[in-house]
Amino acid sequence: MLRVIGAGLLIASAGVHLDLYVTGYRTIPTIGWLFLVQVIVGLVLGLAVLVSGRRLVAAAGALFALATLGGFLITVQFGLFGFREVRTTAGIVAGIFDVLAFAALAVVALMPRTGQPRAPHAAAAVATRWLGPVAAGVTARQAGIGAGVVSAVAFGLLAGVLAGALGGTGVISDGQAAGGMLRTNDVGGKTLLANAAGRTVYYFAADSVGKTTCYGSCAVYWTPVAGPLAAGPGVTGKLGTIKRTDGIVQETYGGHPLYTYVGDSGPAQTNGNNINLNGGFWYYLPVSG
Repeated sequence: MLRVIGAGLLIASAGVHLDLYVTGYRTIPTIGWLFLVQVIVGLVLGLAVLVSGRRLVAAAGALFALATLGGFLITVQFGLFGFREVRTTAGIVAGIFDVLAFAALAVVALMPRTGQPRAPHAAAAVATRWLGPVAAGVTARQAGIGAGVVSAVAFGLLAGVLAGALGGTGVISDGQAAGGMLRTNDVGGKTLLANAAGRTVYYFAADSVGKTTCYGSCAVYWTPVAGPLAAGPGVTGKLGTIKRTDGIVQETYGGHPLYTYVGDSGPAQTNGNNINLNGGFWYYLPVSG
């Protein structure tokens, strides 16, 4: 039963990462490829655990779940490869899946198995050589307690890191925090609108003039630029604000609500341009200056 539960949780975690990859993370440099690797390895290990009774496979699944959780916590707390994750429902769910998968599969890997003949397969010999001496001195109760302690620590770290993480909706924009103005960047021969921190701002083709449609999971990837902001040097066009239904006062340019993209890790990046995410296309804003 624990083997089936652990395999199911590994596959479920891979499914969450697949959904995130398809709906936006594939465009984030390096992080997108890491998500794809997690999906593939998670599915392969989940299926291998499901059809195999090998301790080594269960141990690999447990360690992979713990490594996935570790990568998530590092990205939320410190950032990884120039990208810092925000707190989302999908991230919380995937983190819980990873902790529970580790707990179930760690017990499977360490559970003593009496009366089971040794298989002559090479993988079985490796598993016996690596895990056999450990499991031989571990009772079922001790295996459960050990996995429970590590899982409790992992849950504590997950809760602590997420409690201090930025939420995906309602985050104060970089532009407002860095001086309350819009500016321009020269990127590839184009003069593009940016916030005060130099991050490219975008508009959503699905929005209408003076109205935003980007809520929920959309606002996880596209942070509304909070206003009102002043026009910096070279910024032409009409600035304004709208009041979103989530209470945020969002800056507009020529009537278009403005956003920054989570996939841009620094100034003058344009990873969000001309991509179809969250129900429509996104574009940067060229300005004449």
